[in-house]
Amino acid sequence: MSTTKRAIVHYNHTKQHQKQQMKYTPKDGFPYYFDFVKDTDCQQLFSSLSSFIFLNSINEEKAAYRYAPDKWSIKQIVGHITDHERIKIFRAFLMSRNELVQLWGYDQNFLVDNSRFEELTLQQLVTDFLNVRKASISFVESLSENQLKIKGWANQYEVTLEDFLKSIIGHEIHHINIIKERYL
Repeated sequence: MSTTKRAIVHYNHTKQHQKQQMKYTPKDGFPYYFDFVKDTDCQQLFSSLSSFIFLNSINEEKAAYRYAPDKWSIKQIVGHITDHERIKIFRAFLMSRNELVQLWGYDQNFLVDNSRFEELTLQQLVTDFLNVRKASISFVESLSENQLKIKGWANQYEVTLEDFLKSIIGHEIHHINIIKERYL
């Protein structure tokens, strides 16, 4: 069997295995996104540039593409990932200070519908995402081991701050995978 065929077989087997292993769906929120990253170091996750490198490889024409009329464009997905990180980092900040709040949900469609993502270039959106990530890294690096162990609630799930932070990157990976599978 050629190397290419072996790689394709391995990729398909991995995808099938991943589908069998996933106990949750995106509608479950935290546990679904956490499953993507649970065994990876938190600081390493936030420091990875792989999503930024990938997004910078997409041209402006493709960035406006929607695979169905009711689906977001790639630009809207990038804006959504950025909005999600902003919101979740604020919640993580509250949790790190022992602020006992329920980590509430938000209406992602409302936020995207009321954005300017389609008016901005993909490069502007990726730059904004990178700027948000730099602020997130600064916050994550400021946390002590004890703070990372603080527990709070994400919907009905009790989570540590570290796991809550990891789920932010899991959410990003989920959307990057969708772009790769459905848009390109």
